[in-house]
Parts: sequence; structure tokens; C-alpha cells
Amino acid sequence: MALQIGDPAPDFTLPDQNGDPVKLSELKGQRVVLYFYPKDDTPGCTKEACNFRDRWSSFEEHGIRVLGISKDNATSHAKFIGKHELPFTLLTDLEPCPVAASYESYGLKKFMGREYMGMMRHTFVIDAEGKLERTYFKVKAATMADTILSDLALD
Repeated sequence: MALQIGDPAPDFTLPDQNGDPVKLSELKGQRVVLYFYPKDDTPGCTKEACNFRDRWSSFEEHGIRVLGISKDNATSHAKFIGKHELPFTLLTDLEPCPVAASYESYGLKKFMGREYMGMMRHTFVIDAEGKLERTYFKVKAATMADTILSDLALD
């Protein structure tokens, strides 16, 4: 069943870069940007993370929490955050990536003629009530943060 705007966002608890649990339902009352990405410190994922970093003041000013999710572990996330001075939280969704799957963001991918299961680059905006406000299944990594701010009329 495809996720629709207005649906309750699937709840989850995942560990952050420090190993501390983050529970989505505990963030009610604020907007949350949830972005799924394939791997720390790869070219596209770095562009996407740095776009969120570079637009961070706008997200912070509007009380929007940004959470990046990949299957990388806390150590990898901590290095990625340190290397690129990322001001937001990164979460670990280990394979078989149940949280990503609940957001239709984990599945069969094809690269150079081979098929494998992997994380898809999808982004979701969750409103203060915990409902899906916007969904992005075709993400331009270098400008995702700009697109969100523009679509929410916050830029």
C-alpha cells in the first residue's frame, strides 16, 4: 500500500550517531524532514547532506528537525558528521532496513547490470501532527534541502 500525503508517518525508534535512540512519535509538535540515503561519504550522499547543512539556519529558524537515515553504523555516521560539519542527526537502519521498507525506501536496485537490495534516495516531510505532508521519490541530491524550503514557502 503506497504512502499518501495525509497518512500517519510510520513510527520508528532508531539509534543516532551516538547510539542514542530517536523515536519519531516523540517529535510530534514539530515538522520533521526524514531523508533516506544510500551511504555515508559517497558523492551524491555528501552533496545532499551538505545542502541540508548549508540551508541549516532556515530549517532551524522554522523549528524543523532533520533526520538522515542510512544503513551505516554510528561510527560511520559520526565520521561523516565530523568530516562535513553536519548539524543534524543521522540514524542507523540496519539491513533488512525495516524502517526504510515501511517508507518504501528500501528495495531492489540496479547498477551496472547487477541487481541488489539497497536504500533508495527518498525524502519525506512530516507535519507537527505526525502526518506525511510531502513525499519526494525523485530526489535531486544536490538541491533537496532547497526544494523542501521552496515547496514549504520558507526560503
